[in-house]
Amino acid sequence: MSVHEVISKYYEFVNAGEWERWMELFDEHFVMDEQLAGHIEGRERLRAIVGNIHRVFSCFQNHPWRIVVDGKQAFVASHLVAASASGEPIKAEVANYFLVENGRIVYMSNFHDSKPFAPVLNQEQG
Repeated sequence: MSVHEVISKYYEFVNAGEWERWMELFDEHFVMDEQLAGHIEGRERLRAIVGNIHRVFSCFQNHPWRIVVDGKQAFVASHLVAASASGEPIKAEVANYFLVENGRIVYMSNFHDSKPFAPVLNQEQG
């Protein structure tokens, strides 16, 4: 797959809740710097985090409105609409950076205001 195809599938699978297919987009040894989950290395570690997504969110949608691809890199600006497990709404503007090699994501980072995620963060601490 091309870089643009990988990125398009990333959001397609997230929005469809197809987490197993989503995880296959990542290289086995990828690295992610995720604003809420922290530094993540390897697909198996990601699998453990994704396994809890239904406990944390009752819905999760991430809609890209700008995708820029430059060689192996991609930048995506998106609008996230979600809800905590108890139904509290979450809306955030998100920026994601991707590095894709051989049709797999090898590095990813995201950036957003953490304040909209307070219902999830408070839920995790409670």
